[in-house]
Amino acid sequence: MIAVGAECYSHGTLPCTGMGRLWNEKELDAAINGPVSALVFDNRGKADIQELLAEVVGTAFEQEQLAQVLAAPDDVEDWRIGEAIAEAYLTEHRDCLFPWPDGRDERKSGSSLPGADLVGIQQDEQGDRFVFGEVKTSGEAKYPPGAVYGRTGLKQQLEDLRDKRGIRDDLFKYLGHRAKNAIWRDRFKAASKRYLNNPSDVQLFGVLVRDVEPNIDDLRVRVEKLGNGCPMGTQVELLALYLPTGTIGNLAAQALATQAGGSA
Repeated sequence: MIAVGAECYSHGTLPCTGMGRLWNEKELDAAINGPVSALVFDNRGKADIQELLAEVVGTAFEQEQLAQVLAAPDDVEDWRIGEAIAEAYLTEHRDCLFPWPDGRDERKSGSSLPGADLVGIQQDEQGDRFVFGEVKTSGEAKYPPGAVYGRTGLKQQLEDLRDKRGIRDDLFKYLGHRAKNAIWRDRFKAASKRYLNNPSDVQLFGVLVRDVEPNIDDLRVRVEKLGNGCPMGTQVELLALYLPTGTIGNLAAQALATQAGGSA
């Protein structure tokens, strides 16, 4: 279960809005022990591989080897947990579908891939449209945190998604290459029709996962700046999810514990 969280603040009007939400410890635990860990360790993808190989993995040795290949890693980065929190939240509370975990595209475990953190489809009052999101996880006691700035900061990433059609086109193709035989193919086709009629008809999300006291200054300036000159059809939402103070450093251990059958 993914809690909506208590509202801390809201700011701005369309096309760009911002909101802060606060989770308590119980809500964080429920998320980590449920959808978040399932996303981090791609439980659905592992089940698909097991189903695919069911007829060829017959001996105990082969079963043991497959289990070893699919086993959870010994370590996982905090930012991966943050991305999974954001994905689970947007799926539950913003009608989003992110059908292809980017971890499946890694040629080496732990590598960082180019492109948006979250790529998918969102249902709004007009039907399906593409949704792209960027996520930053930070416990820095600064508002906003340093992760907002710089060449790979949230500010630049969202401006690029808003202003550069080439980036959005690449993400469109990224999904298209995976949609042909997928159960979400029809939703991709519907979103594609909207995109091809207006390449700015997309939803953008910028998510900050924090474990400090809530403060509107995390989002205030960016909401105002991103709304200026926003292309017709583009909507942007900035969302700060505030976890209990000081918990980011323990997210990885807590998630790994779920794979061992325990809890942190």
